[in-house]
Amino acid sequence: MKRLLMANRGEIARRIIRTAHAMGIDTVAVYSDADRDALHVREATTAVALGGLSAADSYLRADLLLAAARATGADAVHPGYGFLSEDAAFAQAVVDAGLVWVGPPPAAIRALGSKSGAKALAQAHGVPCLPGYAGADQSPEVFEAEAARLGFPLMVKAVAGGGGRGMRLVTDMAQLRPALHSARSEALAGFGNGDLLIERALLRPRHVEVQVFADAHGHCIHLGERDCSVQRRHQKIIEEAPSPAVSPALRAELGRCAVALAQAAGYVGAGTVEFLLDEGHGESPHSSPLPHAGEGARQGFAAGSPQGETAPLGGSEPRSGAAWGPSFAAGPPQGETAPLGGSEPRSGAAWGPSFAAGPPQGETAPLGGSEPRSGAAWGPSFAAGPPQGETAPLGGSEPRSGAAWGHTFYLMEMNTRLQVEHPVTEMLTGLDLVEWQLRIARGEPLPLTQDQVRWHGHAIEVRLCAEDDDHTPHTGRVRHFSAPAAAPGLRFDHALETGSSVTPFYDAMLGKLMAHAPTRDEAIDRLGHALAHTQVLGLPTNRAFLASCLQHPVFRAGAALIPFLADHGPTVRAALQPTPAARVVAARVVAALAALYADATPAAVLPSPYARSLRWRVGAATLALSVQETGGGAVRVVLDEQTHLAQLQAGLAGERCITLDGVSWQARAVALGLVGGVPHWHVQVSGGSLPAGQGSQDLWLDDLSFAPRGAAGGATAGRELRAPFNGKLLTLHAQVGDTVARGAPLLVIESMKLEHTLAAPRDGTVESLHAAVGQQVTPGQLLVTFGH
Repeated sequence: MKRLLMANRGEIARRIIRTAHAMGIDTVAVYSDADRDALHVREATTAVALGGLSAADSYLRADLLLAAARATGADAVHPGYGFLSEDAAFAQAVVDAGLVWVGPPPAAIRALGSKSGAKALAQAHGVPCLPGYAGADQSPEVFEAEAARLGFPLMVKAVAGGGGRGMRLVTDMAQLRPALHSARSEALAGFGNGDLLIERALLRPRHVEVQVFADAHGHCIHLGERDCSVQRRHQKIIEEAPSPAVSPALRAELGRCAVALAQAAGYVGAGTVEFLLDEGHGESPHSSPLPHAGEGARQGFAAGSPQGETAPLGGSEPRSGAAWGPSFAAGPPQGETAPLGGSEPRSGAAWGPSFAAGPPQGETAPLGGSEPRSGAAWGPSFAAGPPQGETAPLGGSEPRSGAAWGHTFYLMEMNTRLQVEHPVTEMLTGLDLVEWQLRIARGEPLPLTQDQVRWHGHAIEVRLCAEDDDHTPHTGRVRHFSAPAAAPGLRFDHALETGSSVTPFYDAMLGKLMAHAPTRDEAIDRLGHALAHTQVLGLPTNRAFLASCLQHPVFRAGAALIPFLADHGPTVRAALQPTPAARVVAARVVAALAALYADATPAAVLPSPYARSLRWRVGAATLALSVQETGGGAVRVVLDEQTHLAQLQAGLAGERCITLDGVSWQARAVALGLVGGVPHWHVQVSGGSLPAGQGSQDLWLDDLSFAPRGAAGGATAGRELRAPFNGKLLTLHAQVGDTVARGAPLLVIESMKLEHTLAAPRDGTVESLHAAVGQQVTPGQLLVTFGH
C-alpha cells in the first residue's frame, strides 16, 4: 500500500491522512466544487476534483472516484464513513479494479449492511433481535397487517439506512402510512434504497454499541462498548466509553454476541455492532411496561439494578434505602456481602423476605456449599437478573430477558465501517483504529488478542454541529474559529478554519471534541472546559447546548437513556438562558455591546462629547441604550436608568478583554451583514457573572437603531412563513386558497441530508406561495403568505 485515496471529505478525510502519512503512505483527496478550498484538499499529498456540488454529483459517484484512483496511481481506497462506505457494489468495484479496499469484503457488507439481512443472520447465531417485519412485500397493506400482529409502539427503519435517516417512531395505526411515506422518501434520497422494515420499539432503552475488529486469518475481537444514548432525530450527539450501565461481565456477553455476528458474516476489518439495552424503564417486547423511574436516585431498579455500579454519589457505601430507595425488596445485586459485612447468607432478617420462591437452577449456596438455593433460602431474588456471565437458560437464540440476564439487550444493526465516534475507543484503549484498518487491509494479523485488550479511564465525545438549540440546521460562513488550547486528554477532530463555508449539501456535523480522564466526572469537566473555549462565530452551533447537556444532573449521574433530550431538552435549553437577575442580563448585553464598539477605532482613542441613543434586539427583548465613548478604550452605557462603565483592551488573537463595573469579561464579535434589513452581529462572551459550568454564552444582536419602529416584527410577521435555513423544497402540503390550522404541516425542506417539516404559524388562508417544489431556498426567504 503506497498511495491511499480517501473517498470522503472533511474531518474523517483529515483523520485518515494523519495516520496514513505517519505510516509513510501517500494520500489522494477528492473534492466537490463546494469543497474546493477545504482543509483535507490541502493536506493530502495530491487532490482530484470530482465536480458538482451535491453528494450525488461527487462523493457518491463511484465512476469518478475510481477514475481519480487511476489518474493518481492510488493502490488503495478508504471510504471513511457515510457516502459509499457501506455500498457493497462500490467495494466490489474497487476490488475488481485491482485496488485494496480498506473495509470488509463486499459479501460481508451485503450480509450485514441491510438491517433485515443482519437480523436474519443474527437470529441464526443466537444474537437476540427485536420482533419485526422485513419482508420483500413493501406494500402499506402488508405493513399494516404486520403492525397489527406486532403491536405498538413500532419503529419504521430504512433497511439500508444509517445516521438516523429513514427512521420514524409510530405509536398507533393512523401514524403508520405517513411514517412509511416520509421514511421511504428520506431513505431514497440518502441511500438510493427505499426498502423499509418495522420492529417493536423500546421507548426507554440505552443505545450501546460494540467495536469489533477482524483480520483475514480468522481472528476477531472486540474493543469494548460505547454508550451513545444522547441523541436528537435518532442521531448521536454524545458518546462515551465505558457505558455507565455495563458491567465487565455484561461487556463480555455483548462482545461475545458482536464477535459471533461478525464471524458469521465472514467479516474483516473494523465494524460496530449496535444494541438496545433495556434496563426495565419502559416497554419490552416480552413484558408489561414498567413505570418510569424519574430523574432522582435511580429508582428504576426496584427489582435489582445493573451489576457493578457505584452508589449514586460515587462512594463505596452499600446501596441502602436512603441512597437507592427500597431497591432490594425482591433481591439485591449479586455478589454483595451481607449488610454487616459478614459472610452469612442473605436471610430474611438481614435482607427482608426476598428469598422465598427459588432462583435459577444449578447455583451454589452463598457459603460455597453444594446445596441448591432452595425456596426457603433464596426466594425470587433473580427476577431482575442473576450473576452476570451466565449463558441464556436454554442456550438458544431467545432474547436475554429480565428473567435470565437483568438487562435485556437486542441487536439493532451492524455498521460495516468505521464509526464517527471511534476516537472514544482510541482514547480509552490507546490504539489507532485507522492504523489497524490499514494493516488488516494489507493482510496483517490483528496486533492483539482479546485477553491483551486493556481499557483505561473514561472518554467522552460530543459532536459539534451547525444547528441551533432546537436542532434546526444552519448554513453560512465561519467568520471566526479558534479551538481550545491543546492539552493532555483532549482531542478535536474537525475540518474548520476561519472562512470555512458550511453548505446545505452535506451533514451538519462540524467536528468532534473529545476528552479522556481517569474518571467519568473528570472527563465531563475537561470536556466542558474545552467547549467553553471553542469559538465558532458566524452561524449557530450546538456548542453551548452540548455543554449544558454535560452538566445536566441526569447525564452526570450516568442515567441518560435514548429519550434524554425528549425528557430533559427544555431543562437543558433553560440552563442556557440568562438568569432572571437583571444585573446579569445587563452585564451580558453591555459586555457584548462594549465588544462591538471596541472594534471602532475612534472609540478606542478619542472621547465623544455626545451620548448616542441606540436600540438593540437580543433574542425576544429590545433594549434602549445610551452609549458614549469617553476615550482610551472606555465606554459609558446607560441601560434602564443604570450607568455601566466598561474599559476595553485588546486580548489574544483579536479577542477583547472588558472590565465592566469592575468585573472581567472576554468577548469576541463578528458582523454578519444585514439580516431582514438590519445589521446583525454574533458575539461570544465568557467570564463575568456567567453561571459556574456554563463557561461562555452566544449572543445574537440586531442593531435596530436606524430601523423604522415596527420593522422588527410588526403586523406582517405573523402572516409570513420564511425559510429558517438553506435547503431544497421537496413537498408542498397546501395550495393557494387552502385554509390551514396553526401547526398543520405546510411544506418539507431537505437540508443537510435530513427532511424538515415546516408548520403553519397561525390559522388562516394561504394567500400566495413564493417557492416551487425542487427549488433551493435560502435563510429568511419568503415561502408562504397568509391572508388577513
